Amino acid sequence: MNRDALWRPSAERIAAARLGSFMAAVNRRWRVGCSDYASLWRWSVAQPEAFWTSLWDECQVIGERGTTVLENGDRMPGARWFPQARVNYAENLLRRRDDSDALVFWGEDKLRRRLSHGELYAQVSRCAEALKAAGVGQGDRVAAYLPNMPEALIAMLAAASLGAVWSSASPDFGVQGVLDRFGQIEPRVLLCVDAYWYNGKPVDCMARNAEIAAQMPSVTHTVVVSYLTESPNVRGVRNGLRYADFVAPFSATQIHFAPLPFDHPLFIMFSSGTTGVPKCIVHCHGGALLQHLKEHQLHCDVRADDRIFYFTTCGWMMWNWLVSGLASGATLLLYDGSPLVAGATGRPGTILFDYADVEGMTHFGTSAKFIDAIAKAGLKPRETHRLEALRAMFSTGSPLAPESFDYVYRDIKPDLLLASISGGTDILSCFALGCPILPVYRGELQCRGLGMAVNVFDDDGQPIPAGQGGRGELVCTAAFPAMPVGFWNDPGGAKYHAAYFDRFANVWCHGDFVELTANEGMIIYGRSDAVLNPGGVRIGTAEIYRQVEQLPEVLESLVIGQEWEHDVRVVLFVKLREGMSLDEPLTGRIRQQIRENTTPRHVPAKVLQVVDIPRTKSGKIVELAVRNVVHGRPVKNLEALANPETLEFFRARVELQD
Repeated sequence: MNRDALWRPSAERIAAARLGSFMAAVNRRWRVGCSDYASLWRWSVAQPEAFWTSLWDECQVIGERGTTVLENGDRMPGARWFPQARVNYAENLLRRRDDSDALVFWGEDKLRRRLSHGELYAQVSRCAEALKAAGVGQGDRVAAYLPNMPEALIAMLAAASLGAVWSSASPDFGVQGVLDRFGQIEPRVLLCVDAYWYNGKPVDCMARNAEIAAQMPSVTHTVVVSYLTESPNVRGVRNGLRYADFVAPFSATQIHFAPLPFDHPLFIMFSSGTTGVPKCIVHCHGGALLQHLKEHQLHCDVRADDRIFYFTTCGWMMWNWLVSGLASGATLLLYDGSPLVAGATGRPGTILFDYADVEGMTHFGTSAKFIDAIAKAGLKPRETHRLEALRAMFSTGSPLAPESFDYVYRDIKPDLLLASISGGTDILSCFALGCPILPVYRGELQCRGLGMAVNVFDDDGQPIPAGQGGRGELVCTAAFPAMPVGFWNDPGGAKYHAAYFDRFANVWCHGDFVELTANEGMIIYGRSDAVLNPGGVRIGTAEIYRQVEQLPEVLESLVIGQEWEHDVRVVLFVKLREGMSLDEPLTGRIRQQIRENTTPRHVPAKVLQVVDIPRTKSGKIVELAVRNVVHGRPVKNLEALANPETLEFFRARVELQD
C-alpha cells in the first residue's frame, strides 16, 4: 500500500469525526464489527437496507420512515426506496429557528447580507404563501433565472415546502439556453433578477427577462428580484411584478410542510446540453436529502454551526448540494460573481480567502480549475490569510491534478482534509469523495461513497480489481436512493435507460474512465466518450492535462483524438500566458514532458495554440464540441457553452490537414 500520504488525520480528528460515532452506532445496532472505513463501506453495500435505515435515524430525518426500506432492490432502474415514507426536504432544511446565521451572502465586494435561521424561516413562509396564491401546488414547476443569492434559496425552500418542483439556471445563460431548459418543463412561476455584478461590472438582465417571459406561455407570474436596483422596472416583462410586491401581502406564519412520498419530485436538473437539447433529470425529496446528509455529515464531517462554502452558480448541481447543508445545522456562505476579484491584498483571486477569514469558513468548496488558476498566479493564501477555522477543502468539476494537491498543502494550509469529489448532475451527489478518517494520497479521490456499490468494469463487463493499475468504466452495480426518479417528458423511461443502463444490463454506467488504487481510492482519467484511442490503446485526457499544465507557459489545454488515416491521432491545443507564442522549443518541451511522464502513445501528433478554451456554463471544458468542429460536424447546442465564440479557434485549422 502507498504510504506517502500528503495528509493524515490526527487521532483527535478521527475521534471527533461524525463518521466514527455513526460506525459505533451501526456496530451496536446491527451487531457487526466494522473497524475502519473499508469494512464500513463493504457492510453498507452488502446490507443497503440496514445502512440507509441507520442513516435516516442517526441523521434524525424529520418525517415518517415506514417499515419497508426497499422494494424491487434487484432492479435498476425500478428499485423503490422507503415506499411508505412521508418526508419534506424543506422541513428538514428549516429545522432550526434560532438567531444564529443561516446564511451569509457576498455579492463580490459590492454587497453583503445575512439572515438568521429565524429570519430565513419567516421569509420562506411569506414566499410560500405568495406561491400558493399564484396557484402553485404539488407537482407544479417553479423556475429561477437567478444568481446565487438569498432569494434563490428562499424561493426554492418555499416551492419545496408546497411539493412544487424547483429548477434553476444562472443569469449568464443566454435566452435560448434558458428556453431550452425551462421551455421543456413549463413552469408556472419564473423568478429572475434585475442585474448582477461580475468582475466588478454590472450586467443588466431585464431585456433577457422580457424575451424569455414572452416565449414561455406557461408562466403566469414573472417575479423580478432586486439586486442592483431598489425598484426594477417590470413594465416590459409579461406578467411581471417585483419580488417585494409578490410577497408584500403575506405575513410570516407557521409553514405547513406537505408530507410527501420519498420519491416525490423535488429538483429538475439539466445535463450540459453540448450534444443536443439538455436532458431534464428529476430528483426526489427523500433521495436528495438522505444522500446529502450522508455526504455532509459522514464524508465531509459537517457539524452544527459549521460554516460551509462552495463556489457555484444556481445552474450547477453543487448549489443544490451546498444548500442541503442547512439540514445538518450548518451556516451557508453564499457568493455570487467572479472568484478572481481582488480582495484585501489587491491580488486577483483572493476575495474567497478574505471571505474564509471574515466569516470563519470551515469547509471551502471550489473547482479544480480555480485551484490551478491561483497556483499559476503564484498566490500563497497560507502567507496572506489566517484560515484558522478551515478544516476541509473540496474540489470538483474536473479531475484535480496531483500538482494541485501539492499546491494546496504547500501554499494554502497543511492541516486540511483535501477531498477531490466526483459524481454529477445525474445523481445530484458523488460516487467517490472524501473521508475524514482516511489519509489523502496525491492525485486520488479518497474513497467510494457509503452505500454506493461503485466498481470499475472492463469492456466485457468484468470487474477490475483495485490496485492492479487497470482502467475502465465507473459503474454502480446496485440501486441507491439518489438515483433520478427519471427524465421529464420520458414516460416510458427509454431516454433514462439509454443514458445509464444500455452499456451493462442492470448496472449504472456513469461514463467516467477511472482506476481503483491500492489505497481503495480512485483516479479519474476523464470522460469515457472523450477517451483517446490511438492504435487501439485507451488514454484518458486528464493524463495529458496533468503533464502539459505543469509547464509555466501553459495556462490550460484541451486534447482530442482526430480521425486520421484509418486510425486516431492525438491533437493538443494550448492556451498560453498573455504575450507568449508557441514556438518549436516550447512544443518540444511539451512533448518531452508528456513522453517522460506517460508513454510515447500519449505524445500528441500536433500541438496548436488557441486564444481560449471552450467551456460549459459550469466551467467544464468541452472536448466533444471541439472534436466535432475539427471533423466538420455540427455542434448541436451552442447555448450550453459559456464562450461559444472560441470554437472558431479550432475550425478549419490548416495544420490539421496534413
